Amino acid sequence: MKSARKIVLGTVQFGCQYGINSAGRPDSDAVKDILANAWKAGIRTLDTSSAYGNSEEVLGGSISAGADFRIVSKYPKGDKSVAEMLDGSLKRLHREKLYGYLLHHFEVYRKNPSVWDDFMELKDKRLVEKIGFSLYSPEELELLLGNGVEFDLLQFPRNIFDRQFDPYLRELKDRGAEIHVRSTFLQGLFFKDRSALPTKLQPLAKYLMQLDEYAEGAGMSIEELALNFNIQNEFVDGVLTGVDNTGQLMNNVNAISDKEVRIDINVREQELLNPVNWN
Repeated sequence: MKSARKIVLGTVQFGCQYGINSAGRPDSDAVKDILANAWKAGIRTLDTSSAYGNSEEVLGGSISAGADFRIVSKYPKGDKSVAEMLDGSLKRLHREKLYGYLLHHFEVYRKNPSVWDDFMELKDKRLVEKIGFSLYSPEELELLLGNGVEFDLLQFPRNIFDRQFDPYLRELKDRGAEIHVRSTFLQGLFFKDRSALPTKLQPLAKYLMQLDEYAEGAGMSIEELALNFNIQNEFVDGVLTGVDNTGQLMNNVNAISDKEVRIDINVREQELLNPVNWN
């Protein structure tokens, strides 16, 4: 079986409906099966958040005793302190500490930069190994760099259409940051019927057809192409993929390939690459 250590299993689907092609939340037995097969395949890191419905609780009750996953969770905007939210996450996940803890909503830091002190305190107490941010735009990263914030772990979108963070990858790696990328399949848009796109997303149809042409010429599926585009990047440490069932998980694992992916599609409608703008 192929090793999938670079894959980070996203678990938002375990707690709420997510993605343009989602088949719905898997039940508890399905989650246990997904996690067991993920561990067997070599996946060692899980990504979650207290903002993902009851995803943390589901994980806490579904991870088998022999599967010592590294877990990354996130602090969302809300009334509770960072320490209180982490404590709740630890209890739901049945853990004494986490591998990573990220600030989920950047606006919290923008309004109150001192919130980062709370994250550093958690690290000092060894409740988390790595602290950082979930980002959406390079402008957010520029603010962190300008403020001299010493983060350990960053998560941001990256896929064949969306390469806005690429100019920063080498610098981030030189700083010692661990880089996790999400939206590898653009929340499932890459698999959407090209002739049945919502009206707002129809400008992306021509780029999706370019994707199809490249995949056909390379003898690869869209899944192989999109997944390996991220996996093969030397600066990327973790590639988030979410699944609804074990079949999807194994498709991802089996899609890992040594075929070199070199593709350059320039999407002009950059605003459509952020799913927040799809509604």
